[in-house]
Amino acid sequence: MTFVVTTPSFSGPVELLLHLISSHDLDVLDVPLAPIVDAFVALLRDDSVTVDVEDLSEFLLIAAILLEMKSQRLLPGRDSTEPDEEFVGWEERDVLLARLLELRTYASLADAFVSLFERASRAFPRIRGVDDGFVVQPPDLLAGVTSADLAMAYLRGIEEKPVPVVRLNHVTVDAVSVAETVVSLAQRLPALGPLSFRALTEGLGSRIEIIVHFLALLELCKLGRVNLGQGGTFGEVRIEWLNDESGLELGKVDTYEG
Repeated sequence: MTFVVTTPSFSGPVELLLHLISSHDLDVLDVPLAPIVDAFVALLRDDSVTVDVEDLSEFLLIAAILLEMKSQRLLPGRDSTEPDEEFVGWEERDVLLARLLELRTYASLADAFVSLFERASRAFPRIRGVDDGFVVQPPDLLAGVTSADLAMAYLRGIEEKPVPVVRLNHVTVDAVSVAETVVSLAQRLPALGPLSFRALTEGLGSRIEIIVHFLALLELCKLGRVNLGQGGTFGEVRIEWLNDESGLELGKVDTYEG
């Protein structure tokens, strides 16, 4: 978007105003800057007009240049530089800066090539080929192989491979259940009288059997058939059978799956 300014001495795009002032075709003292800035601010406040960031930054740059040029003309002191020398040629300076960056890139690339050439200079390639009369004799892969060997290899290749079988004969399965242990204890405990859990499981040989006996005692305690007690922390667990004329309902125990 081109911003058009209107002043008593000039009317047109703001870029052209800067060009005329820089080329001394128009005196910067004859151009009031405040109305130009006010007009641009009013344009920004207008909701019907959209101003891009590029246009805004360009106007700020031009306004800053005009303000500095007018300040140098108004303020007293030695004017060491001409306005055209300092503010004219922005595009040329951008081109020079781009060329400088490009030259730096080429210089870095040249240094990289020099480093590669120096590393390559320390390598000495073999410039001579194989000696005359040198013959490479590849090994005979079929030396000593008969037709019978080939036939046997063919038969081994086409024979049906055996199906892998996982043998479990070495695995020991503990066939013990809580329900069976509950029934067994219900038959034994009335005759044993009060005893400790250690004495009850003294003859057991595996850990799983001890665990199953403990779960069976808990099941009997839940059914109200035994009384469990412990005198102290980590003390002996005492077991006492409770006499009840109603008898033990074994049907409840058979369905236990704990």
